[in-house]
Amino acid sequence: MKPNLLVTLTFFSFSFAQAQVPTVEVLSTGTKTSLRGLSVVNDNVVWVSGSNGTVGRSVTGGKNWTWFTVKGFEKTEFRDIEAFDASTALIMAIAEPAYILKTIDGGENWNLVYENKTKGMFLDAMDFANENNGMIIGDPINGKIFIAETNNGGNTWIEKDHRLIADSGEAFFAASGTNLRLFGKDNFFIASGGTYSRLITASSKTLLPIIQGKETTGANSIDIFDLAKSKKNIIVVGGDFAADSSSYKNCYYSNNGGKTWKSPKVPPQGYRSCVEYLSQKDILTCGLTGVDYSKNGGHTWTLISNSSFNVCRIAKQGKTVFLAGNKGTIAKLTW
Repeated sequence: MKPNLLVTLTFFSFSFAQAQVPTVEVLSTGTKTSLRGLSVVNDNVVWVSGSNGTVGRSVTGGKNWTWFTVKGFEKTEFRDIEAFDASTALIMAIAEPAYILKTIDGGENWNLVYENKTKGMFLDAMDFANENNGMIIGDPINGKIFIAETNNGGNTWIEKDHRLIADSGEAFFAASGTNLRLFGKDNFFIASGGTYSRLITASSKTLLPIIQGKETTGANSIDIFDLAKSKKNIIVVGGDFAADSSSYKNCYYSNNGGKTWKSPKVPPQGYRSCVEYLSQKDILTCGLTGVDYSKNGGHTWTLISNSSFNVCRIAKQGKTVFLAGNKGTIAKLTW
């Protein structure tokens, strides 16, 4: 959750708390793409991105979709997307070379704003604190976590020289674009995975209690509900995607900014690739084996759908919650 969403989410927290457990309504399916990028501008404007150079946009709250195949990138995996309105969005292509492209005309045309041909380059997530300030992270290069930043809406990017050293076997999953959450300059939270899984900020690196030790294990997604500078609710999800039905150490939450962690009494039912706060108490998570919902801050979870989804996001300005997954599947929560 971004700071500018606090008023919106606080306003809707009462209605979420009083509502029954939601259901998942499928809006679109059948497009030949695996969707992992999802950006919900408001209740009407939604963008998605995925494999085969595919980008989708709806300005009708998901009722109708316009699909684009980005010219020159027909075989590219666009694992993350950040949209600012119905016309403006950025998409992130993951690997060798890594690219970021931007549109200002609703997806009709895309301009290359960043390119990196470094051997081993693999981008994992992109996030923006506001319409100007953004950040991308990538797997370690020469032992350092890759970071680049923008302060002009993604028009240009600056690679950062920093001291965020990765442990051996530590990397990130480009599963949903949500293992990075940016709040402002040097105010970020990153969840890593692999043989080590840590919560990483500009000033600290803390080992997470989530399952780790193999390339397929660790945290895939993190979210923060910012109550105050001294008190942040944090939740991480992941697991082992090679054992996607296992719930072993797949979810942990903290009510004190990550100083201590708690495991759910009833965890999500399987590996999960994305998690999203809808209010202080209401949280959604999704993965290959289904969608789970918590009404008590992550203490217990209820499976609300057996359908597979990669990513779930709430509107930046609004209350609608969308999900996206394989075979072009797009859905929303209904109460």
